Amino acid sequence: MSIRISTCALRVFAWAGLVILSIQAPQGRAATIRQLVEVVDINNVSVSPGGEWVAFRTEQASIERNTYDTVWYVQPVDGTSPPRRLGDGGEMLPDGGGSSVPEPVVWSTDGKWIFFRAVHGGRIDLWRAAIDGSRTEQLTHDAANVRSFVLSSDGATIEYSVGADRLTVRDAEISEYDNGFHIDERISLADNLFRSGMHEGRLATQHLKNSVEYVPLLSEVPDRWKSLDIATRTTVELSGDHHDHAAVKASDLTEAFRDAAQVVEDRSTARIAVVSEDKHGEHSAQASSVLGMLPDRKSRRAVQCQAEACRGKRISGIAWRPHSDEVLFTVSEQGSDLEQSVLRWNVVSGDVTPVVSSRGQLTGGGRWWPSPCAVAASALLCVAADADAPPRLERIDMDSGSRAVLFSPNQTLALDMKQAAHVQSLAWTDREGNRFTGKFYPAPSQEGKPPPLFVVYYRCTGFVRGSVGDEWPLPTFARSGIAALCINAAPYENDALVRYQQGLTAVESAVKLLAGAGRIDPARVGMGGLSMGGEVTLWTAMHSDLLRAISVSTPVMSTNMSLMMSLGGTAHFDRIRRFWQLGTPDETPQRWAALSPTAHIERLRAPALMQMSEQEYRYSLDYTVPLIRKRRAEVYVFPNEPHQKFQPRHKLAVYQRNLDWFNFWLLGKEDPDRAKEEQYAVWRQMSRSLPLAKH
Repeated sequence: MSIRISTCALRVFAWAGLVILSIQAPQGRAATIRQLVEVVDINNVSVSPGGEWVAFRTEQASIERNTYDTVWYVQPVDGTSPPRRLGDGGEMLPDGGGSSVPEPVVWSTDGKWIFFRAVHGGRIDLWRAAIDGSRTEQLTHDAANVRSFVLSSDGATIEYSVGADRLTVRDAEISEYDNGFHIDERISLADNLFRSGMHEGRLATQHLKNSVEYVPLLSEVPDRWKSLDIATRTTVELSGDHHDHAAVKASDLTEAFRDAAQVVEDRSTARIAVVSEDKHGEHSAQASSVLGMLPDRKSRRAVQCQAEACRGKRISGIAWRPHSDEVLFTVSEQGSDLEQSVLRWNVVSGDVTPVVSSRGQLTGGGRWWPSPCAVAASALLCVAADADAPPRLERIDMDSGSRAVLFSPNQTLALDMKQAAHVQSLAWTDREGNRFTGKFYPAPSQEGKPPPLFVVYYRCTGFVRGSVGDEWPLPTFARSGIAALCINAAPYENDALVRYQQGLTAVESAVKLLAGAGRIDPARVGMGGLSMGGEVTLWTAMHSDLLRAISVSTPVMSTNMSLMMSLGGTAHFDRIRRFWQLGTPDETPQRWAALSPTAHIERLRAPALMQMSEQEYRYSLDYTVPLIRKRRAEVYVFPNEPHQKFQPRHKLAVYQRNLDWFNFWLLGKEDPDRAKEEQYAVWRQMSRSLPLAKH
């Protein structure tokens, strides 16, 4: 539930810098909001030791049960037979960023079993599944949740780590409840105090770590390691000096490489592939990467990839090709993530060979962050996704680059999108020469008039759905008569005012270009966003007359937010200086006056819908309350949600309300559902009182 706060034919053209393939979209089903919520995601892709099998997990929202179903599958890498269902993967652990916590499998050395963590009933244990589908079984029954595990080389034992016992954690929560919560830097003043967030499969009391990260109570308890004999199921405690045998980390390397962004070891040779930021090269201003190889963990210098294909690129994934001298690396288009390519670098010869290029994501299993392809000697196994094609598992031949779909669980939606939603790639420049890219969802003209436009600003990766946060159902907007545009943000600028102004000019120039081409009505434009996208949306609404209505899902930096975060001390103040160039209001009053929406309330003349998480909405009260009182904003709050909402019913409600909101303000349409009569009564009242909202 949510809490509502309210007072009651084909043509190609190039024009003024716009490059776009235009296809008149036929009428069709496109994508309903329910279809978008219930997309089946694929992740945790892994290849067996012998390279014959690929394992992966699916996740799908259940709106009725307000949870996610996860299932483990295996399939022959060569695609000679369909996937085999192995068993329930347990509950999904949300990562707070719109995805799930990665749950990689560990293969037995003979390739007959996969081992994995699974969450059931608020506990995390180790499980295994036979790849012939004969059984899936629980291995541990520990009093504490399993944090990590390592399978012995002979496959006879598993070493695993745990933290505090679950009962001890619950006792600590009740103790705080009974004795009162001590308000200090660990407490978020914006959130509820007792069991307000999902952690490890249950609603848990959470504290702050490093002023911004939410963690459950007693998460700081050090790992305790145990050893499980798989045959006898006996468990023994390991000594205190036991060390984790996990994969190599940047911190394990020599000082020169401890800030490496990516580190992958070739277990057979101990060679290490590393990706670091290019801080000194000619491409450093583009946030490019340096790809290198270390002969071992103690190496002080790396053999660098010198080929042109490696230079000035942003590398988003690396992996060793089995039984070879080759490192596979994924290159994402600078500043957009719209297109990805995979190449092979031979660390001995220095040669770089292209494998495949894609107009969308090949590492789409991580939603907002890359999820690397799994690698067999002859093929890549990738979760591919495009703006008009939902996730599917593909086999990509290492030598020819040919692609074949192994598993396509979203086939109905894919067909609907193909028939009715011709998503188009756009590229344009603003008046300052800044280049932008995006995805455009055209809508048909109505009664000879071009359609209105909805814009969202941030990232447009893979199967976009509702942009970052999944709150604005772009294909459904287009189906309902509102063209939609997702804009990839400009390369990051340290100065917040520059970032916001770049966002405004991106929207301004896109509207001008699309309107000049007769694709949209510039007098009916709406906008929405989460996080930086929300910041740019509010900035655009307050510093231009472009927008008829807006929708945001997160608060922006204001004096109230800074006050409520200030118990974080140095970490907080360092953060606001870095990202917003702000000190205290006394130290930087002019900067606060420029950035904080509290200083620009009267400038916000477009109606605002704000659908926020309970974890964050209190940060915004210094500007949302005045806007509510002035009938310029509608605010809804969703309990037990982090920065990006994850509960399926909440996502459905947010999608539906955003669809209703922009249908109302941009099309003058109301849903005849009698349950929404109060909603529309309030919006009509807002329409009469807002200066720009001529409904």
